[in-house]
Amino acid sequence: MASPNVVTATPVAARAAARAGAANDEVVLRVEGLRKRYGDQEVVRGLSFAIRRGECFGLLGPNGAGKTTTLRCCLGLIDPDGGAIELVGEPVPQSARRARIRVGVVPQMDNLDPDFTVTENLQIYGRYFGIDRATLDARIPRLLDFAGLAGKRDAGLRTLSGGMKRRLTLARALINDPELLILDEPTTGLDPQARHLIWDGLRQLLGDGKTILLTTHFMDEAERLASRLAVIDHGTMIACDTPRQLIAAHVEPEVVEVYGEDAKAWAEIHGRRLSNRLEISGETAFCYTSDAKPLLSDLATRAGVRYLHRPANLEDLFIKLTGRELRD
Repeated sequence: MASPNVVTATPVAARAAARAGAANDEVVLRVEGLRKRYGDQEVVRGLSFAIRRGECFGLLGPNGAGKTTTLRCCLGLIDPDGGAIELVGEPVPQSARRARIRVGVVPQMDNLDPDFTVTENLQIYGRYFGIDRATLDARIPRLLDFAGLAGKRDAGLRTLSGGMKRRLTLARALINDPELLILDEPTTGLDPQARHLIWDGLRQLLGDGKTILLTTHFMDEAERLASRLAVIDHGTMIACDTPRQLIAAHVEPEVVEVYGEDAKAWAEIHGRRLSNRLEISGETAFCYTSDAKPLLSDLATRAGVRYLHRPANLEDLFIKLTGRELRD
């Protein structure tokens, strides 16, 4: 993906310094004590966070944690039952319409118009923001280059792959040059190649100083893109920090995954003794430890097991904080 910016980029160091100064002072989205209830169920319970200009802030949580409800409240699409929201300097929901003009949104599901071409989808969406034709004519080619769709400008939506449609939805969200880009699970359902293309584009946007709010179920996506992460469950924030600091604070540094026909028996007898913490899920034993050498030495003598030794990652953090049980 190419950069959608119109001006020649300044040196990376200069851009980074400028963003650092702005990020320290300016909050693009502030949420304080947010609450939302549906009937007897309170799905968001006193959630608070702030996103500074130029950062990518990730919201992680299992299904039903309250992520999408939080986003909809922040955009003024539903009214909260309590708390305060300030979006690009505007109070929400009171001035939600004025705030949304300065925000770009990539929803979970693509909502492009199948009756229009690639270019027409961008033109019509741009007119919703009151953007004049001359500005759109200048902006759309850059956005198509950014999305890798310059060769598809006159193509119908039905001829595009899923990855192309997702990239077009991202380009559409940039049509108004937004101050904040909200991405609700932007790469769900895409193959690895398409996912990496979108990640490259998002990294370019962050390099150009854009601010991003991201929800995702892909831990590698969060770790690659987010400068800070908030883990929420049952509408409550459990932890918030940089990805590396969250892992260091909550998870042992080394993990040995043990599997095979004798894995469970080995884990109960030896794994529990040699690990700081042991979890068994299906046919796999997860041994969390600050020193894997005793585990590896023992496993090297066992014929009926296989194993993988790796550093702790965000998925380990997520599982520890929210559990392994399946959520509907």
